[in-house]
Amino acid sequence: MENLVVKAKKAVATELSARARRQPIRRGTVLYESFSGNGMLCNPEAVFQSLLDNPEYAHLQHIWVLSSLQDYEGTIKRYAGNRNVRFVRYGSTEYYDALATSEYLFNNATFPWQFSKRRGQTYINTWHGTPLKKMGYHIEGGGPDTRNIIRNFVQADYLVSANSFMTEQMYLDGYKLRNLYRGKILETGYPRIDRQNLSETQKVGLYEVLSQHGIHDDGREVILYAPTWKGDSFYEPSNDAAILHRTIVDLEKKIDTTRYRILLKIHQVVYKAASKNRDLAGYLVPNDIPTNTILGITDILVTDYSSIFYDFLATGRPVLFHIPDLNRYSANRGLYVQPEQLPGPLSTDSDELASSISRLGAGEASGDEGHVDEKYEKARRDYTSLEDGSSTERLINAVFKNDRSMPGIRSDHGDGRERILLYLGGMASNGITTSALNLLDNIDYSRFDVSVLYSYSRNAAKMANADRINRNVRLFPRQGYPNVGLKDRQKYRAMLKGGLPDGVDFTSSAQPIWDDEWYRCFGDSEFDYIVDFSGYGPFWTYLLLRGNAKQHSIWLHNDLKKDAERQVNGAKPLKANLEAVFSTYKYFDKLVSVSEELSRLNEEHLSEFASAGKFTSAVNTVNEFKIKALTSPKYTRVADLPGRAACTADALPEMLAFLRSAYSAEDIAAEATRQAWLEEFFPAGTAAQTFVSVGRLSPEKNHARLIEAFSTVHLANPATRLLIIGNGPLKRQLESTAAEFGVSDAVVFAGEQDNPYALMDASDCFVLSSDYEGQPMVLLEAKVLGLPIVTTAFGSVASAVPPGTGLVVERSTKALARGMQDFLEGKVPASEFDITSYNNRAMQSFYEAIGASARTEPLAQAQEPEAAVGVLS
Repeated sequence: MENLVVKAKKAVATELSARARRQPIRRGTVLYESFSGNGMLCNPEAVFQSLLDNPEYAHLQHIWVLSSLQDYEGTIKRYAGNRNVRFVRYGSTEYYDALATSEYLFNNATFPWQFSKRRGQTYINTWHGTPLKKMGYHIEGGGPDTRNIIRNFVQADYLVSANSFMTEQMYLDGYKLRNLYRGKILETGYPRIDRQNLSETQKVGLYEVLSQHGIHDDGREVILYAPTWKGDSFYEPSNDAAILHRTIVDLEKKIDTTRYRILLKIHQVVYKAASKNRDLAGYLVPNDIPTNTILGITDILVTDYSSIFYDFLATGRPVLFHIPDLNRYSANRGLYVQPEQLPGPLSTDSDELASSISRLGAGEASGDEGHVDEKYEKARRDYTSLEDGSSTERLINAVFKNDRSMPGIRSDHGDGRERILLYLGGMASNGITTSALNLLDNIDYSRFDVSVLYSYSRNAAKMANADRINRNVRLFPRQGYPNVGLKDRQKYRAMLKGGLPDGVDFTSSAQPIWDDEWYRCFGDSEFDYIVDFSGYGPFWTYLLLRGNAKQHSIWLHNDLKKDAERQVNGAKPLKANLEAVFSTYKYFDKLVSVSEELSRLNEEHLSEFASAGKFTSAVNTVNEFKIKALTSPKYTRVADLPGRAACTADALPEMLAFLRSAYSAEDIAAEATRQAWLEEFFPAGTAAQTFVSVGRLSPEKNHARLIEAFSTVHLANPATRLLIIGNGPLKRQLESTAAEFGVSDAVVFAGEQDNPYALMDASDCFVLSSDYEGQPMVLLEAKVLGLPIVTTAFGSVASAVPPGTGLVVERSTKALARGMQDFLEGKVPASEFDITSYNNRAMQSFYEAIGASARTEPLAQAQEPEAAVGVLS
């Protein structure tokens, strides 16, 4: 039910967005959004106030986005008499209308998934601070969480930066915009920091607002406690208001409260929960008051990992860093500036913090005060050198006057590498995903800048596969829907079901639906080579063809004409999609099969859709590191250690003592779990010879023939087993087949496995019974493991098993049984496999297939993945 509600809300938002986008752009209209409508705050607020106060811009109409018009009633009343200012509720019809029609768009975070900047709009993303915490790809596994952030950034005409550190560390590296972003980065300083320079009149006005919330100007010095938000994901904020209150009360007991008062300013995403805690009344600064105006009345800032301290450095006043959970947080999230480099005293408990405050009050030096002062001044030079009070003016001049005289405008972000965009598919555990991940581990990243597109999913297996993407790669996990309203939905669906209409040149003529979706996903990004590595979905094919590139290529992983006609339970599940894809072939530069034999088959069967010169081939690569990492024992057996005997009963205490000294309890538990898992499929004491087969349980794999052939072999050789790894629509039918032939006890259906390689490695012979394959990756993986191979003679088998490297038999039950018997008689030895030479040739063919010039020197060996986990072929 919840999923249906979410889908319904998304459908409504898409319809609202689609309707709004049919209206003209309203010139002179400026939209402002901060933290998804959580107040008039941050850099957008500073720009707004400056424009509003400047008669030169009196013609502008200003629209502010607020999350609730009721919660911010006071804010709205302040501008009730100004006809040039109005407010819209985030997510409302008026919101989507304003987002689609305003000429200028300011945001300090991200617009929602429906957003796609239109021609005639100017988008300025100011972000919300110089980062102390690591951002984007600098966070371990953080790539997928950048999906809407990067999507916004590549649509922005301007990205505002407070300093060169923010430009380099956050924008270009943390969010991988180097060599991709085509807009301008404005190193203007931060507009919101200008707001810290309060006149006495402005201070009085600020306290008038604060007094409405129980915070009065009583003459005491202000200590502002501004802890960061502790959430692990931008989409799941968390904090504990009770802990904040206890921290304040504990500190008040230890400082001179006749001299100091404590105010609390917390992150936007947790304010609503904290505001309900009555104990925080009189401390909690209202969310709708910009943080930097509060910094203007602050005497001492206390923070932890919040980037607010960068802003406060511009005042020249002291910063104290209170980080009770330093080890946990820095380990989980990571910091750009190490604690010992922070420009202020560091405390981990309230006693240390109170002591630092007391020393400041007494004018006393702490033990390393001189060193702290030196770090403070260095930080001011590094992070606030542009904060002269004119940052807002510089930004406004650059955007509204097209002033290019400012030295901080950066427009060239390239690094000389050619850009590749690859669509990987749905990231399900299958051969295409395996091939894609292997390819990404073999690409030369010194030559190529690689981005990948895939459909974002919360499915655990798909997320795990996405997490295995090489860390050099930029991710574009697609989320959201095309902005297709009811008016165009019929046309959209007809194209997905029936292919491209006759008489329309898809790549030369305008295609509003697909052009808008391309821009929604990639903004102004440009690529040299665009590759549909899946080749099975018309939606993705249409989308990729709308991107400009030197060459568009599409992969053909199977005999696709035969795939289209393949029946499963009486239906042809791939027919409609593949026939729609076939209609696009004439627009691709190359149709790339995964073996020469397969290319000849596809050229023969699909000649009506593309000329012969477009068909070519490029074999898949193999990830040797992944396979070997998952099959090599992680821990040395005790019995194999020098000087260690077998673990007899007498030696058991000694062995246990050794284990405890050599490995952690977690290591021992993990290895015990691994051994127990292996014993599920290879029970201790089993002397049977094990045949293993890996693949989806679908018709083209013909496991039924394999089971029947094995039954013949097993009858003559009872000490044999068949291990089938994989899942699919034919599982129950195949279990019945095993029962029919009387081998249920000898055939093990292992299902889908995260690590099929360990099971393969523990087996004796690999056997494949397919009727057809693209390029059989499992055969290459079996060769890496040194397994003897028996396989049927499908069209592309020679690409994986050349003569002399395995036994290839006819596609019959009798021939397959004879081949398996030959193995048992010692007639099918394992063969040597030069994986490095193979991968070098494979990568050369890939570069040639996509249109990139081939290189003559040998390629580097495949890169060892950071986290290696197997994917079923």
